[in-house]
Amino acid sequence: MNLQVTPGAPLLGEVHLPGDKSLSHRAALLAVLAQGESRIANFLVAGVTQAMLSALTSLGVAWELEGNHLTIWSQGASSLKSPEAPIDCGNSATTLRLLTGALAATQVSAVLDGSPGLQQRPMKRIVEPLQQMGVSISSTDGHAPLVLQKSSLPLRPLDYSLPVASAQVKSCLLLAALAAGGQTTLREPGPSRDHTERILRSLGVRVKSERLSLPELDTDQYLTQLFPPRQLLLPALDLELPGDFSAAAFLVVAALITPGSEVSLQQVGLNPTRTGLLDALLEMGADIQVSVTGESSGEPVGSLVVRHSNLRGTQVTGPLVVRMIDEFPAFAIAAAFAEGETRVSQAGELRYKESDRIAALCTELVSLGANVAETADGFIIQGKRLAGGEQVASHGDHRLAMALAVAGLACQQPVTVLGAGIITESFPAFEQTVADLGGQLKPLE
Repeated sequence: MNLQVTPGAPLLGEVHLPGDKSLSHRAALLAVLAQGESRIANFLVAGVTQAMLSALTSLGVAWELEGNHLTIWSQGASSLKSPEAPIDCGNSATTLRLLTGALAATQVSAVLDGSPGLQQRPMKRIVEPLQQMGVSISSTDGHAPLVLQKSSLPLRPLDYSLPVASAQVKSCLLLAALAAGGQTTLREPGPSRDHTERILRSLGVRVKSERLSLPELDTDQYLTQLFPPRQLLLPALDLELPGDFSAAAFLVVAALITPGSEVSLQQVGLNPTRTGLLDALLEMGADIQVSVTGESSGEPVGSLVVRHSNLRGTQVTGPLVVRMIDEFPAFAIAAAFAEGETRVSQAGELRYKESDRIAALCTELVSLGANVAETADGFIIQGKRLAGGEQVASHGDHRLAMALAVAGLACQQPVTVLGAGIITESFPAFEQTVADLGGQLKPLE
């Protein structure tokens, strides 16, 4: 499916977002390691989570989805069955990496595979530390498919420094560490999202997080320690997940760059390890009112009110990159419409997402008339109003597709996003949500 976006109409109204993608994955997996009936409200129903639910079926786990309410029945890790066929994780690296960590803590043998795109994602970053823990796991030249064999439990405690800050890698290792014979210590060079730590604490698992200053190296280190329970049998979950901040990012940027817009986003997850985009946009002069109104499963929740703003260029580097790593497609659109220069550096990890997001963003923004220079670990954008009037490609990347659609709302001429059907991977209601706010979008076959 292709999507034609016509500029000219302001975005006005209130939005309730789908459930957080990262938390949906984690809640489903932890419910499998729990005993009894777990209930998860506002679960994200999308392509990436369908891969997770299908994996649970192959492991012998019973579940039921009514609307966006997920119920999972499990008797814990010991009740899981080794699947007869490879588990297809689709295009979801989160599914593959987190599921690998959870299964490493069980007596399950499995092959985990996925789409050709997923098979290009780096997996050595989880395989090597898992092997240090005593997990019997192998990869295909550092990529999927991954082959897990039954390992001797308990696993060995791990003391490990991640070369790149990564919530997926950290979460994989923390899930495996639930079955370790002692304390696991992980060190990161930046502040990756901490959803796994928060939800584990809410289930009674002792997890310690600490920021350490290393003046001799002129840097900080982010320490996470997990103290495993005596028995891997967690209590059943009863959660309502907040709205997905990464989905909110596209609507935030859309309102900021579209004249006359004012959009209110309700019940959004505002975990500070996820909201680096807000800091960057506020630095650019964005009119965004942030209100934290409560907490859900240890996660701060609140509202955002966003109004059209005259943005100015900025610089993004260092720890802020980690805190907004999934939001760079949306951020690049804001930068393209801002006055002056925006520089992004130390963001080389963007080359290992669903697409090479640095190369793909630069290529498609140039097609829309932007002044963009690609660098090894980021990009430089000289902002101005974009011309549009062109076809742009999604590169099989759901976030890039939504970002380009958002750009079309403020270009001088309509924009057609090719391969926009990939948006259903993470935000199936994106098109309808933007249309309800007043955006002019038209599906094309």
